[in-house]
Amino acid sequence: MGLVFDALPVMRILVLFLLQLSWRVNSEPTQDKEALLAFISRTPHANRVQWNDSDSACDWFGVQCDSSRSFVYSLRLPGVGLVGPIPPDTIGRLTRLRVLSLRSNGLSSEIPLDFSNLTLLRSLYLQGNKLSGEFPATVTRLTRLARLDLSYNNFTGSIPFSINNLTHLSGLFLENNRFSGNLPSITAKLVSFNVSHNQLNGSIPETLSKFPESSFTGNLALCGAPLQSCNPFFPAPAPSAVVPSIPVNVKNSRKLSTGAIIGISVGCALAFLLLLFLLLLCLRRRRRQQPQKTPKPVATETLAAPAPEAGTSSSKDDVTGGSAEAERNKLVFFEGGIYSFDLEDLLRASAEVLGKGSFGTSYKAVLEEGATVVVKRLKDVTVMKKEFETQMEILGKIKHQNVAPLRAFYFSKDEKLLVYDYMPAGSLAALLHGSRGSGRTPLDWDSRIRIARGAARGLAYVHVSANTIHGTIKSSNILLRDDQEACVSEFGLNPLFGSTLPSNRVGGYRAPEVIETRKTTFQSDVYSFGVLLLELLTGKAPNQASLGEEGIDLPRWVQSVVREEWTAEVFDTELTRHLNVEEEMVQLLQIAMACVSVVPDQRPAMPEVVRMIEDMNRGETDNALRQSSDDPSKGSDGRTPPPESRTATPSSTP
Repeated sequence: MGLVFDALPVMRILVLFLLQLSWRVNSEPTQDKEALLAFISRTPHANRVQWNDSDSACDWFGVQCDSSRSFVYSLRLPGVGLVGPIPPDTIGRLTRLRVLSLRSNGLSSEIPLDFSNLTLLRSLYLQGNKLSGEFPATVTRLTRLARLDLSYNNFTGSIPFSINNLTHLSGLFLENNRFSGNLPSITAKLVSFNVSHNQLNGSIPETLSKFPESSFTGNLALCGAPLQSCNPFFPAPAPSAVVPSIPVNVKNSRKLSTGAIIGISVGCALAFLLLLFLLLLCLRRRRRQQPQKTPKPVATETLAAPAPEAGTSSSKDDVTGGSAEAERNKLVFFEGGIYSFDLEDLLRASAEVLGKGSFGTSYKAVLEEGATVVVKRLKDVTVMKKEFETQMEILGKIKHQNVAPLRAFYFSKDEKLLVYDYMPAGSLAALLHGSRGSGRTPLDWDSRIRIARGAARGLAYVHVSANTIHGTIKSSNILLRDDQEACVSEFGLNPLFGSTLPSNRVGGYRAPEVIETRKTTFQSDVYSFGVLLLELLTGKAPNQASLGEEGIDLPRWVQSVVREEWTAEVFDTELTRHLNVEEEMVQLLQIAMACVSVVPDQRPAMPEVVRMIEDMNRGETDNALRQSSDDPSKGSDGRTPPPESRTATPSSTP
């Protein structure tokens, strides 16, 4: 009997073990399964996600449970065609989730508030969607997050300081959004970090300065290490004006006796008194001699006259009572200008960074007299002063209502500045790719066609009347007046850089031949303008990763979509609300595809492009262009530009 009673505890333990084993085998995360079914039933998706209700949720595609199969541990559904907003009361119910990946889908709207329930989440991957709104406050409550990727979305607003709540964060990726304002000082021990291609400004916090330049590029006005210094753009003092610092040997100075210190002080005082006496003596002698001098006439300088070469002397120094250095430090204005300020006025102006472009940084300068101008600070200029001034004289004479005029320039050894009019309406790039949130005013079709027509007229004038290659046609160089009329800016600057201009400065607008030869031509300008038209039609930036395939450019993406007879998928969704413009949109698409012909000689000249755009409303677009949407490499059926635009086609080495 004693033996039986001794065996009872062992039997009980065995039974409990078998019951627990059975429970583990047959367990099912019922509540998590219901949440997942609610999510997938309320979110349109591709056929790749086929969850069978009769199977265990732990066996579904993209779902991973813990070892006991009692809760969903990981949900990974990358690139499965999920579209629309994330429905609330679905994923937020997976309270024990550790990993969530919904990247590379078409999810939109804001992140649901109930994401704050995912308090155990360690990795959140939402990149490559169309999510919008401000930085999701719910995410800052997930204090166990180690990896957060919100890149390639449409988030706006500032990056909150509350992100420091994520004390375990090691990777933060926010690039290619529309975040604005200053960067907060992030105290987490980040290993990976990227906020490039947003609209951030101000100085980079010291806690983030350890990351490479690529982590910050493409923003409006970020400065500080590892980017350029936050100092103003104006020229630094001449080397002669800089007082060299004298190193002090601290160790030896401590050994000086009190008597030596007193002697040095007395000697300095005597030397100062002697210098003061000599100065007074010189002034007295000068006053005695001054009445005997005959006043000389003062010569005036025309605004368009070039300054003398550095290091040369002239009798003009005696006539003007000035010096060659004073002549060199002058702004050179062009005739017909509307401004009357000098370099000193510009030095006193308040400056604000507008952006960094192909040739340097642009600043908004507000002068004390109230005028506002744009100052372009050029970098990496390789030509000498005479060549620089010659090119400026050519550009300063270009006057057209669709061309942003060059008003003045400044040249010194260390600084090269260009002065343009300030246009408050901004650039086409900012208007087209700005925040697409609820507060955005969409760019309607009439505005887009007006911009296309104005930019074409401006570029045609630069080509034909000025016989000048633009070199960097892109949406950020198309400025807008208050009446939405487009003006072409930053034209003809390539010759200033010789062969040092990197080919990547023109990004997704480069013609195929420019990639190989690094020489821009009139035909390569036409190609870039064609890409600009595609940008207007699609709403996509030429180098945008959302084209769906790494390395593909905008013309090839449009060609592939049109080839599959999905032409409607090409156009910006903001244009779908406009009625009775489909025919004009297709006509402009045909013109754009003719411009981006692979063969340079098959591209139409800019005057012909202007004519085709102006004839669109009358339905006079050539039939040959209608075939270009099927094969853009055929161009415009061998169409050749007018003689006046092709008699001289100089190439510029960018």
